[in-house]
Amino acid sequence: MLNENEWLIVGLITSCHGINGQVKVKSLSDFEERFLEPGIRWLQKENQPPTKIELTSGFRQPGKETFIVKFQGINSRNSAEQLKKHKILVKTNKLPQLKKEEFHLLELINLQVKTFENDELKIIGQVINLENEKNNLLVIKLFKNQKKVLIPFVKEIVPLVDIKNNFLIVNPPKGLLEL
Repeated sequence: MLNENEWLIVGLITSCHGINGQVKVKSLSDFEERFLEPGIRWLQKENQPPTKIELTSGFRQPGKETFIVKFQGINSRNSAEQLKKHKILVKTNKLPQLKKEEFHLLELINLQVKTFENDELKIIGQVINLENEKNNLLVIKLFKNQKKVLIPFVKEIVPLVDIKNNFLIVNPPKGLLEL
């Protein structure tokens, strides 16, 4: 389950936009309102403690997965430049409520990974992290050789997620786990 003291990265500030202090944000969230609706947000640079900041406005760039946002007190390109590579965080106890069969990606971390071998369900590893470039990827540590593999988080490869019982099932393409 989620730890109330943890943070969830929902976006990355990638660059400045214009001369009035706006920044481009790469979204790592399914909830667009995190970049559109005014309110308190948390920023973190590298491993420093998160700092509070007020988002005053935002919009999605047409046809892109990026948002242009404006923070209170950031009024010039120079001050916006200082926010480059900052992460936008939310506290895990502030996550939106989901429907019964839905879950937050953060809940996948530490789940056991099972797969069918010779018609038998076997535990092969554990989800240790998530990566999000164009698609969500599960970082799985395999028990047999301690290697880390990336598994695309799509229904065809991960057909079952059982948060309540702490496991997911993978059906990887042939050879993927041997890489």
